[in-house]
Order: sequence, then structure tokens, then C-alpha cells
Amino acid sequence: MPPLDRTDPAQFIADFYTAFNRDILDGDEAAALIVDRYHTPDIVQVADGNRIDRDKLIDHIRPVRKNRPSSRMEVHEAAADGDRLAARYTLHAAQRGKDLAIEVYFFGAFAPDGRMRSAHMLTRAVPAGTE
Repeated sequence: MPPLDRTDPAQFIADFYTAFNRDILDGDEAAALIVDRYHTPDIVQVADGNRIDRDKLIDHIRPVRKNRPSSRMEVHEAAADGDRLAARYTLHAAQRGKDLAIEVYFFGAFAPDGRMRSAHMLTRAVPAGTE
């Protein structure tokens, strides 16, 4: 990943998640290697109050690979200040014939090499047709 300070914040967060998800779904590389390529060893994500550390993130890859959802990210706005990024985006996902749209409010910090150090996310399901 390119460093945050050299990329438009909206493009950075879209590229980050797109590449991470592609690496998870398009190969059989060990989950730990993928997580470590995109996250620092001390990564902590808090999504809707649920704390996810490196080990839990690695464990999460197994069901994602099994279910093989397709997704795309629509970034509505993003801003960066130094190593911190705030964004509001909609994650569109399809899995087993079900379409989902999830609005995400993201606040994160990134290492100089572009890996995620921490993230706090609040989400809400968006009713179909109202995105």
C-alpha cells in the first residue's frame, strides 16, 4: 500500500479495502500473511463496539473465504490529517443471493508504510433503494 500522505484519502481507503479483500478471496495464501501485509502487529479495530485484534482478524478470514461475498465500496467523503483518516462510505455486498448495503463511519490511523494501526467503525444497514 502507498503511504496515506501520498494519496487522496478517499482513494486510499477504497484501494486499501479493495486490495485486502482481493488478496483474501483470490488466493490461498495464509491468512496471517495477508493480515500482516495490510495491518501492523498491534492492530485493533473496534466495529460497533466489538474489539477485533490481529488474531480475531485472522480468524475472520476463514468464513469470508468460505462464503466468498462480492463487494464494492462507494466512498462518499474522506479526510486525512497526518496518519489519521476519517471516511464515510457505503459497502455494497452480495452473498448467497442476498444484497446488502452498509453505511460505515470510519476513523483510523495508519503506519508510514500504509498499513492500518487502528480503526473505529460505526455501521448501519441501509434499506434497499435508499443509498
